[in-house]
Amino acid sequence: MGRSHAVGPGRDPRFGPDADDAGCTILHADMDSFFVSVEVRKRPELRGRPVVVGGAGPRGVVSSASYEAREYGVRSAMPGMRARALCPQAIFLPPDFAAYGEASRAVMQIFRDVTPLVEPLSLDEAFLDVAGAQRLLGRPAVIARDIRSRILAEERLVCSIGVAPSKFLAKLGSTRAKPDGMTVVPVGQTLDFLHPLPVDALWGVGERAAESLRRLGLSTVGDVAQAPVSMLRGALGEASATHLHELSWGRDPRRVEPEQAEKSIGAEMTFDIDVSDRELLRRSLLGLAEKVGARLRASGVVGRTIALKVRLADFKTVNRSRTVAVNTDVAREIFEISWGLFTALGPADKIRLIGVRVESLAPAATTSRQLTLGEPERGWREAEAAADAVAARFGRSVVGLGSLMGRRDLRRTENHPHSAVVPLSDPPGHS
Repeated sequence: MGRSHAVGPGRDPRFGPDADDAGCTILHADMDSFFVSVEVRKRPELRGRPVVVGGAGPRGVVSSASYEAREYGVRSAMPGMRARALCPQAIFLPPDFAAYGEASRAVMQIFRDVTPLVEPLSLDEAFLDVAGAQRLLGRPAVIARDIRSRILAEERLVCSIGVAPSKFLAKLGSTRAKPDGMTVVPVGQTLDFLHPLPVDALWGVGERAAESLRRLGLSTVGDVAQAPVSMLRGALGEASATHLHELSWGRDPRRVEPEQAEKSIGAEMTFDIDVSDRELLRRSLLGLAEKVGARLRASGVVGRTIALKVRLADFKTVNRSRTVAVNTDVAREIFEISWGLFTALGPADKIRLIGVRVESLAPAATTSRQLTLGEPERGWREAEAAADAVAARFGRSVVGLGSLMGRRDLRRTENHPHSAVVPLSDPPGHS
C-alpha cells in the first residue's frame, strides 16, 4: 500500500527556537517514538526502518511505531493486524518494559537535574516549570535546548519540547515540534499560534465532540473562541463549554505539580484466544505476579492489598481484592493471594484478560517486614532480590520463576505499560 502524507506539520519560524520566550517558563518534553527508540538503541541496524513495538497476535495492539512506519498510517493503539496490512514490511518487536522503565528513569532524572518541578504524565513525557532555573541555566528556550542535547548525548534518545506560558500551550507546542524539534509559543503570539489549529487540538475534544462542533460550523480553535458560550453549552454541556472556551483563548492557570507517589502497581495480559485452561491461567497469573513483585522492589515500595482483575469472554469485568496484615513485595506471596482470589471466584466462562495489582503502597525503607508464622528468615524475597540483580545485568528474560521455565513466555504478552502504574490523579491531557 502506498504511503500517506509525510509525518508532522510544517514548522512556522514565528514559533521556532529563536522566538521570544520571555514568560514561557512551562516546558512539555515528549520523547519521540519512545519504545521504538529504546529498541533501536539496542539494535542500531533497525534505524531508518519501519519498526513497530507490540501488535503481535490476533489481538495485539501497537504500543509504539517508528516514524518510518507512521508514514504508512501505522499508529499507537492500532490493532496489530491492521498495522501489518498497512505496512507488511514492518519489523514487529515484543515490548521490553524493563528497558523502557530504565530509560524513563534516566530521562526523568535529567529533567530533575534542571528543576524539582517535574510532573510526569507517562513513561515518556513530562511537564517542567523552569521559572526558578533561569537565573542559573538561562532562558527557557536555552534550557529546553540543553535538555534535548543532554538526552541525546547521554541516552542516545530524541526528545521534542514545547516552551510556552502554560501547560496546555506547551503540550500543543511539543506535538507540533515532532519529530526531533522545539516549539516556542511567545506570550504575545498565543492566539496566532492557537486559533488556526483544528478543534480537536483542544484538550477534552475527542472524535464525538469534534464532530458536534463541526456540525455547528466550528472547525478551528478560533471558531470556538468566537462562538457564543451558549452555543457551546447546547452542544457539549455546561462544564465542557466553559472549559473549552477558556482554552480557546489560551487561558490555562494550572501549575506543574511534582510527581506524586503511586497508589498501585500492577500488570495484566490479554490472551490471543479466550481461555479456560486452569493451568494456563495459573501460569499466567504467576508470570504477572513476578512482574509486579519486581516493579514493587524497583520502586522501593511494598503493599498490603492484592487485587485480581478478570475479564470474561463477554467483556464482563470482575475485580476482587484482599488486604493482608503484612506489607509485601514478594511475587510468590502476591501470586498465592491472587490465585486464592481466582479460585474463590471460580469463573465459569472463558477468560479474555487477567491481571493482578498491589495497592495501599508504602515506602519499603520505612516499613518493617514481620515474618509470618513458620516463614524462614531467608526465603522467597531474598531469592527474588537475587533474581533482580541478575536481571539488571543480563536482562529479565534469562531469569524467572521455575514454574515458568521451559514454557511459552507468557510475560511477553503483557498489556501496554500505561495500564500497569496508576498515578494519584489522571493527567489533564494525553497524547
